[in-house]
Amino acid sequence: MTRISDTPSAWDERTQLTTFLDYARDTARAKCEGVSAENARRAPLPGSPLMTMSGVINHLRWVEYYWFQMVFLGEEDKGPWTEEDPDREMRIAVDFPLTQLLDEYAEQSARYRELVAGNGLDARAERTIRDGRHVDLRWILLHLVEETARHNGHLDILRELVDGTTGA
Repeated sequence: MTRISDTPSAWDERTQLTTFLDYARDTARAKCEGVSAENARRAPLPGSPLMTMSGVINHLRWVEYYWFQMVFLGEEDKGPWTEEDPDREMRIAVDFPLTQLLDEYAEQSARYRELVAGNGLDARAERTIRDGRHVDLRWILLHLVEETARHNGHLDILRELVDGTTGA
């Protein structure tokens, strides 16, 4: 996979935000390149049994679904989580090949790129966040850059622990 640069092609706010989100997405995928199916499902951190490479990728996929489809568009919740199992997307990830999870994440990212391109950064979300406010698309993009980058750190640690690979 060819990773894109974190340097935007233009200096407007939209291009900067979308470039950083795409860069963080591509970095997550790059960290998974060449990992074995077995290692993608391993949970090497004793206190974190759901923390697998597959789980993190599936979580990233569903986090974007939550923010774009549920919060921004106001669609019905069709996520895998339940009240009894709020982290279910991480738990069930080990039931699927990592390649499938990565493909689904990439396909979904392409759809969300189109969604972002068709809306202004000041466009307000249909649903409120926990504190009752309606965030705008700009905030959602910033939040996804932050969350994806944070989980890339988890992928770094997991990859080193499962097979010794560093620096991806």
